[in-house]
Formats: sequence, C-alpha cells, structure tokens
Amino acid sequence: MDERTKVRFTETVLRDAHQSLMATRMSTADMLPIVETMDEAGYYALECWGGATYDAAIRFLHEDPWERLREIRKRAPHTKLQMLLRGQNLIGYRHYADDIVDKFVEKAVENGVDIFRIFDALNDTRNLQASLQAVKKYKAHAQLAICYTISEVHTIAYYTALAEELAEMGADSICIKDMAGILTPKVAAELIPAIKKVIDVPLNIHTHATSGISQMTYMAAIEGGADIIDCAISPFAEGTSQPPTESMGLVLEELGYDTALNVFKLEEIADYFKPVRDRYLASGELDPKMMGVDPKALIYQVPGGMLSNLNSQLKQAKASDKYEAVLREVPRVRADLGYPPLVTPMSQMVGTQAVFNVLTGERYKMVPNEVKDYLRGKYGKTPVPIDGAFRLQIIGDDEVITDRPANHLEPEFEKLKAELGDLARNDEDVLTYALFPQVGKAYLEEKYAPEKIAKAISYDDKGNRDAAEDIIRIQARYRR
Repeated sequence: MDERTKVRFTETVLRDAHQSLMATRMSTADMLPIVETMDEAGYYALECWGGATYDAAIRFLHEDPWERLREIRKRAPHTKLQMLLRGQNLIGYRHYADDIVDKFVEKAVENGVDIFRIFDALNDTRNLQASLQAVKKYKAHAQLAICYTISEVHTIAYYTALAEELAEMGADSICIKDMAGILTPKVAAELIPAIKKVIDVPLNIHTHATSGISQMTYMAAIEGGADIIDCAISPFAEGTSQPPTESMGLVLEELGYDTALNVFKLEEIADYFKPVRDRYLASGELDPKMMGVDPKALIYQVPGGMLSNLNSQLKQAKASDKYEAVLREVPRVRADLGYPPLVTPMSQMVGTQAVFNVLTGERYKMVPNEVKDYLRGKYGKTPVPIDGAFRLQIIGDDEVITDRPANHLEPEFEKLKAELGDLARNDEDVLTYALFPQVGKAYLEEKYAPEKIAKAISYDDKGNRDAAEDIIRIQARYRR
C-alpha cells in the first residue's frame, strides 16, 4: 500500500476551463472523442456540467445539455462526474422553488452526476438547504463550497466558522472556491490548516490562474493539508482558467505526493485538445487576451468567467476600449452592494451594472431588475449591510425580505409543465423551461420541429455527430 500523502485532481477542461476562457462555447462534439481516455487518466473527478454549460448549450450551441451529460457518462464509467450547482439558483439566475430544486437534482443524478459542488453567491447557508437535502435524498455526493472573497468581514475566522457550519450541515466534502484567483499563498497557508482543524471531510481547493499566483497558492494549500485541487489540461489552462494538470501533477509526484495520475494519458489528452484550442483561437471564440496573466485581478477581484463575459459584452457593444474603465468600476459597484463574492449570479449583476455605469456615463442611471431584486433581499443576506440611502435610491420603499428567499416561492414544477403543454416531452424539458423561460422555450420549439426530429443529432462511439438515426427511435426517445 502506497503511504505517500494523497492529493487528488479534479479536471475542469469540460466545464470551468472553457467557461472561463471562452464564455462556455466548447461543443459536445469537441469533448466526446477524448472522454474515454480521460476516464483512464486517474482523475478524482471530471467537472463536466453545471455552471454556465446548460445556458450556453441551449442559447448558443443549440445542443441538449442533458444529452451531453448522458454521452459523457457512457464514456466515463470509472470516474466521478461533477457539476457546479448554484444552490437555490440551480444553474439559472434566480431562486427556484424547492420542488424545482428537488426535481433538477433527481434528474441530474439519474443522467450521471456523482458530485454536486453546491455554493451560494452570498455564502448564505439558508440557500444551500434544499439542494443539499435533495443530493442526500438521491444518494449523491454533496460538496458544499465557500465562495472566497476579500472584504472587511471575510476573515480567517469567518471562513473557518463557515466551514465548520457546512460540515455540521452534512457536507461530504468542502470546497474553497476562489473564482477570481485572489487567494494568496500567505492566506492559504493560514486558512487551510485552520479549516482542517474544524472539519473531518476532504477539503477541495479551486482557484484560477488569472493573477499569476495559482501554482504557489496550490502548493501552500497542499502543504496546509488540502486533499483535492482543480486543474485544467494544459491547452486550456492558465489565464482565466486553472493551473495546468500535467505541471502540477509532475511537481507533486517529484515532491513525493501520490496523485494517481497517469502522465501518458495526460499527454494524449493534451495532444487532443491542442488543435481544438487552436481552432477556437482561429475562429475568435477564444480571445488570446483571456490566456494571459493579469495581476490587476488581485486589485479588482474579478473571476475568470466574468472577465471573458465582460470582454464579450463590450465587444458586442463595440466598446472594447472601455474594458479597463469597467474593471475599475467593478470594485465600486461591489462595495455599494455589500461586498458580495463575485460568482454567478452576483458576478453577472455586478459586471452588468459596472458596464451600464460606464457606458451611460452616469452611475445607476440604468439598473437591471436582478440588482433591484438583490436589494429587495430576494437573493439572501448580504455580507455587509447595504447603505440605507443607496437602497432607497434604487428601490424606494419596496419591502425587503429577511428570511430564506425560497420560503416565498410556491411549488412551480407542475404549473410550468402544464404551461409548456406539448413541448413538455419529459421532465428535463420542463426544467429547461423553468430555468430559462424564453430561451428554453425557443430551444424546445426548435428541437421538436418536425424537420429537426427527422434530422436529430446523435453521437457514435467515437463522439462523432450522426444525423441519420432512425426517425421512429428518435421520436420514441423524445416522447419518453
């Protein structure tokens, strides 16, 4: 038996790496041919679903996210599949009723998810309760995550107490989710041992390479007792993504750690993804700007996925020259909103508000409804109390919720199923509509158009797309 200290790797190339580098535009067809090899590489888990993948699949790629999950599951029978779940927000941008949370988790487990990394953008543990309960109910692994950020209240003591609370809630493992790459080696060296003292479950560290310090942070975290780290295979590593899997694996093995990784399989995986990356670079979907190092992240505290989305937003508005101005505005908006961690959906809210403030030339001249709902308490408790005058300026004397926001939501699955009518061919369709009403309905109308059914896409054993399925079998599958 190998007695070396074990450090396990979660591979992010199928989810967070491309979400952070290129706004979640990698297609299923580009993933599937290499999944069998990834299943043999010794990973602890493959993060392949959740986050923005569902939204991007139906909104931009015209793909079925559930089909992607099923096809990956077929090709990776030996490795745990992991998804990112936004607590009561699931993979959408508002809070959903508890029955939607339960149904979503049920179907995700049924289709192949083993590990649910569950977080709340405000670290409001009330917003984790329903999803945690559902994951336990359907006998999957609940990894509860702490969104790491920096402010006057986000101290070592704060995070240690939060980790202890998550463990007491029933977490199977805990993740420190450093979405902006701002966890420094010094803080990691203090934080990880402090948390390890109060929990008895594995501790997973997640960071981004944005600021250029990620490998140093991982080494400090591992020396402090971290059990699992998140990395991306090298062609989709660094920049706003994660540190490279191969490099971290080789260094840790040299230092005497047991990583369980097969370096030869990692080489195959990297060789596969190099031309995939180059193709996205050539098409412009992967902006080279996202692959560089930006130490300003330590000042602005902007996560990788947010950077790529801000860049994309400004390009569409033909305002790329405003990129730096928007980055400078982000910390100001965040302070106004009570220092929320910059993770979905808060990163979108803060980022969009910063863009509006810069492009209109007047702060808060335009305020999205989501920001107004946030100030009404509909997303949970803010880390720092909102200034009363600021709240009054934005929402007037509207009522502010102080208890668990989902307590105010009526069950909605059956109502939405009836509302969707003939387009509700299965529970997954209802969930698509529930999570993204307009985009989801348009996607389902396209999916079930007669000509689309006749040409429905499937995948062969090597991940190649095949449009020649027998129409009877297709229709039977869509009507199950």
